[in-house]
Amino acid sequence: MAHVISDDCTNCGACVDSCPVNAIAPAGDKHKIDADTCIDCGACVDTCPTSAISAA
Repeated sequence: MAHVISDDCTNCGACVDSCPVNAIAPAGDKHKIDADTCIDCGACVDTCPTSAISAA
């Protein structure tokens, strides 16, 4: 199950570098996780300063 980024995202990009499979990319005023690429490792959850990322 892929992770998702909520509207609490501040578009800081901290999660991008933490993703080992490059599943996170900018999408307008926040970032988005590609569900087909996400391996559900949770690295982005620990990196997000606003706790905007959670399991779908």
